[in-house]
Amino acid sequence: MRVIAVIPARYASTRFPAKLMQDLNGKTVILRTYEAAKQINLFDDVFVVTDSHLIFDEIVSHGGQAIMSIKAHESGSDRIAEAVQSVEVDVVVNVQGDEPFIDAESLKKLIDVFKEDAAKTIDLASLMREISDETDINNPNNVKVVVDQNQFALYFSRSVIPYAREKNVGVRYFQHIGIYAFRKQALLDFSNLPMKSLEASEKLEQLRYLEYGKRIKMVETHHVGIGIDTPEDLEKARKMI
Repeated sequence: MRVIAVIPARYASTRFPAKLMQDLNGKTVILRTYEAAKQINLFDDVFVVTDSHLIFDEIVSHGGQAIMSIKAHESGSDRIAEAVQSVEVDVVVNVQGDEPFIDAESLKKLIDVFKEDAAKTIDLASLMREISDETDINNPNNVKVVVDQNQFALYFSRSVIPYAREKNVGVRYFQHIGIYAFRKQALLDFSNLPMKSLEASEKLEQLRYLEYGKRIKMVETHHVGIGIDTPEDLEKARKMI
């Protein structure tokens, strides 16, 4: 089974413009993320896919592999699908470009889902972590997921799911962590399918997979990713480095 990592890297960012090209103790954020993905030795290849010549040149000039997007894309899945169309690969792992502190254990769990799926019935795998704080549960920026008894996703929402009409019945709340592993065909299918009402309403691309019957296996993790979304996040990352 051939497994690659793809790091979508847009230059524009609403909250922190050009954040991936910011200096993180001698190296740019995107270069540190790329090198971290290489160093964990889980992937047969690692690529950055970008709409920016600056990011492309940054990776290639340091001996890395980068792919320029041919057209604009509304979602990370679309950008990755375009990039891997001609790449020989079975499983594609989406690594976040603004998270240079990669958790190898969580990514290995995602890859193992496909290694153990001999019948090839799983289309995607993704991560979730349990949350219990009421503020976190009610925050619409924290996407929640509910799963069945076999840990397959039933639904994702910015709303509180499940609604606790009855208390003290052992309900657990899970926050979706937006790191995915895809079968290549699931990605290609996604890019050819139109957006439906649930995705349009919640602005969550993973709902398109569910609306068209794709199976998403959820993997529980305790890791809390450290993304660089603001200048304050960058300062925290510099201290960690």
